[in-house]
Amino acid sequence: MTRMEFMWIAIVSGVLIGAIMGLMGAGGGILTVPVLVAGLDWSMQQAAPVALVAVTASAVVGAIDGFRHRLVRYKAAMLMATCGIPMTHFGQIWANALPQHLLMAGFAALMLMVARRFYRQALQQTSTSDDVLYLAFIHETTGKFIWTPLTALVLSCIGLFTGLMTGLLGVGGGFLIVPLMRRFTNLSLSGIVATSLFLISLVSGGGVISALLSGAVLPAMETSGFVAAMVSGMLIGRFFSRRLDPKQVQLGFAILLLALSVYLFYRAWGLYANTMA
Repeated sequence: MTRMEFMWIAIVSGVLIGAIMGLMGAGGGILTVPVLVAGLDWSMQQAAPVALVAVTASAVVGAIDGFRHRLVRYKAAMLMATCGIPMTHFGQIWANALPQHLLMAGFAALMLMVARRFYRQALQQTSTSDDVLYLAFIHETTGKFIWTPLTALVLSCIGLFTGLMTGLLGVGGGFLIVPLMRRFTNLSLSGIVATSLFLISLVSGGGVISALLSGAVLPAMETSGFVAAMVSGMLIGRFFSRRLDPKQVQLGFAILLLALSVYLFYRAWGLYANTMA
């Protein structure tokens, strides 16, 4: 594949991924990594830093839009980022130590779990579900978190886990932040999406810095083209986020994750077979 052919793939896929990220507050990294692996035949380790740069830039744009509409719970995001950013370094160390087929299979398995959660949420007829355990609550008047030791602990744990997965898999973490905050807090979906994008911009930005300090190489043409496409898609997604049915968006996202996880399992099996040959 020539570089020009890749640029066309990057533009189309980047716009679509950015739009999904704008709609869901998630999906940027978990979709970007498979696209780069498939489009350029890169390894997970090669794709992860480029994915982080693209996700960071897109999340910043989405977070600005969230601040404009007063949806971002920035104190919660800052706490989660403070806990999550240091963990990206440990995740990157593990990623470099793991065999390629094992890392890819683990990524695919995580995608399957996330797809299942979004599918179940899309089929729910009401916002109330047995699949929630609210531990952190929003004040009915101010719309802000009621800060208690338990609230701080819950948000800190979400940040720690998100940071670890960001470094390990090269993803922004939104695909974890959104379902975890929906499960453990009663913040509205629009607030979760906006807060998730702000947190992604902080944690992924820390992941980019850590990756560069660790010697990661970012191909200028591929990175810049993909970033520009994803930012454009983010703007489109944020525009439509207040107009589309969230359940239909979640269902489509779940189906897309399922398809990509099957592809990555196939790639992982091929890599494992080659090592055993």
